[in-house]
Amino acid sequence: MSVTLRGYVFLDSLQPQLAAFTGTTCRGFLPLAGESSLWVETAPGMIINRVTDVALKATRCAPAVQVVERAFGLLEIHHQDKGEVLSAGDAILNYLGVKREAVVKPKVVSSQIIRAVEPYQAQIINRDRQGMMLIPGQSLFILETEPAAWVVIAANEAEKAANVNLINLRPFGAFGRLWMAGTESEIDSARDAAISVIESLAR
Repeated sequence: MSVTLRGYVFLDSLQPQLAAFTGTTCRGFLPLAGESSLWVETAPGMIINRVTDVALKATRCAPAVQVVERAFGLLEIHHQDKGEVLSAGDAILNYLGVKREAVVKPKVVSSQIIRAVEPYQAQIINRDRQGMMLIPGQSLFILETEPAAWVVIAANEAEKAANVNLINLRPFGAFGRLWMAGTESEIDSARDAAISVIESLAR
């Protein structure tokens, strides 16, 4: 079976909101802020079952997220020991028979900021959000990446760089999507950090 490594996203230290969001939305084992995390995305999706098996048998990592779609699969594993997570990544790459450099490089598909969000639009977004509330009057940053898994590093770096609220995140499917809100200046800083890390990885 031919497998494409669409995402190989290592996070040295999960930021508090991203860790909390993952714990809120995942069906696996909850990650904690400060732990190291690896997100692996594959095509086709079914191979992610074997990828999970390989990672768990090789290390003490715990899985938080496993998404199995027909086209794409996604796995998140984490541990407080960074070495365990890196070893899991090596085991996955060895099983797939690919090098880390073979991963599909990310790109920003779209990026926009809505400034001073109107109350009705805030209500619509809040109906579907799984993270923090969007407050009317805040600025809203929306980012879309391809492949999807790369959006998690954008979220992590944006949270490091600015005092913003993680509204929603979707790191699986054809595209990854991120919604963050805050003051105008903080959102500008978050956007710059998020786009910068994606562009640096695309080189």
